[in-house]
Amino acid sequence: MSSLEQWIARERDHAAEMMLKSISPVNIVKTRPHFGQTIRPRPGSVVASPVLAAYDPDPDYFFHWYRDSAAVIDALRLLRADLPEADSLFQDFVRFSLDLETLDGRRAKPDWRDAAAPDFARFLRKDLDAAHGTAIAAETRVNPDGTLDITDWPRPQHDGPALRALTLMRWGAEGDAATLVRHDLAFVLVHARRPCFDIWEEEFGLHVYTLRVSAAALKDGAIWLAARGAHVDAERCGAEAAVIEAMLDEFWMEGAAYIRSRKVEGGAPEKLLDCAVILAANHAGMTDARHAATLARLEALFDASYAINRNRPSGWAPALGRYAGDKYYSGGAYYFSTLGAAEFCYRSGDRDRGDAYLETVRAFTPPTGDLSEQFDQTTGAQTSARHLAWSYAAFLTAVAARQGR
Repeated sequence: MSSLEQWIARERDHAAEMMLKSISPVNIVKTRPHFGQTIRPRPGSVVASPVLAAYDPDPDYFFHWYRDSAAVIDALRLLRADLPEADSLFQDFVRFSLDLETLDGRRAKPDWRDAAAPDFARFLRKDLDAAHGTAIAAETRVNPDGTLDITDWPRPQHDGPALRALTLMRWGAEGDAATLVRHDLAFVLVHARRPCFDIWEEEFGLHVYTLRVSAAALKDGAIWLAARGAHVDAERCGAEAAVIEAMLDEFWMEGAAYIRSRKVEGGAPEKLLDCAVILAANHAGMTDARHAATLARLEALFDASYAINRNRPSGWAPALGRYAGDKYYSGGAYYFSTLGAAEFCYRSGDRDRGDAYLETVRAFTPPTGDLSEQFDQTTGAQTSARHLAWSYAAFLTAVAARQGR
């Protein structure tokens, strides 16, 4: 068996190759006959998975999610030294993102609903007319051809523009990218503290993930704006970041010793302990003792609840899911959750613990190196979306953290 170092090197190359298939997938045509759609992706779009599926049984992830696309483009940044086309792909992403701001659901053809099959009419959204102006950035996802998602999907969602602003600033953000950063920061200033759907698109309320990446975007944005002489806007961003950070302190549960993931009226209590808190720390570029305590509680939760974690070798960490009682597909471990824990450990200076998480991912990765969304909590078999771009991105960012990048 190869060493962990050798496996990391091979898997990094494969993850990069497979993630790129989701960026500007212009050679793939997606048909949704039940919705009367033929989708031809535009340059700069990022699909969550390039696999053509229709819940048969794989889910249809052939959409450009604001959040997922930002995470993928952030991982693309780590490939710039080895990938000559990285900068061109980035510029395409910026242009595609800017063009999305011109979308207007009020301009849809009057008979757009009639194109859907009768059995699928119930899946169509009822608020397409509301999709225009600043509401576009809260759309959760769009089609990769740059058209609005016509399905009744949970929205609004406010984390995407914040994460995109962070990604753009890490790339350097000049020209069109700078314009997009300013637009995203303006959105975050207004929307960060407003209720929305969570990272999993399941519950409406206030969520640590959204608040944490919003605070980070505004804090970094204040520095970025000040460097460009926009001192009034910089002060507004800095002040709002401080308000949000004070709000985030209220999510710490002293008695339970973890950061609750959300404040949702009538929400499911089992979702309070959620790996989204760790992902938020990674995406915001921070670590602290409270997040470490939350990770310890997540480890204990999934160590006890997943069969694949029982009797594991001493050098493996537990495979992690999202939250207790997850019912989506296998309700199992997620690659980006387990890799997110590895990244957090590396950023916290605990290389051995990070490696233990990578050993677990290695154990449940097939020889091909392919990564899906989940691996089953009982059998370890891959489930849900195949070739999830976020899974590959999470591997790349975890390995970069291991290298101190």
